[in-house]
Amino acid sequence: MLGKSALTRGSSTSSEDRVFIYEVEGLRQSEQTDNNRYQIRNSSTILIQVPYSRMNEEMRRISRLGGKIVGIRTASAETSSEN
Repeated sequence: MLGKSALTRGSSTSSEDRVFIYEVEGLRQSEQTDNNRYQIRNSSTILIQVPYSRMNEEMRRISRLGGKIVGIRTASAETSSEN
């Protein structure tokens, strides 16, 4: 229980299950992105699914790679627009 609140530990919040979609433009290929399993293109935007718990970490990573986040939306909004 070190560093964890006893009050928040017992309840499960819906934020743990939420997934967001980042629309990112301007990512460039570099030594760091060469380790990815996919190519990064400069010419268009890409969509990256990010769990709520990793949002800040992913924002920093995108910034380090030279990208710009042009939009953030919930994954549930994406699935409801498809139906």
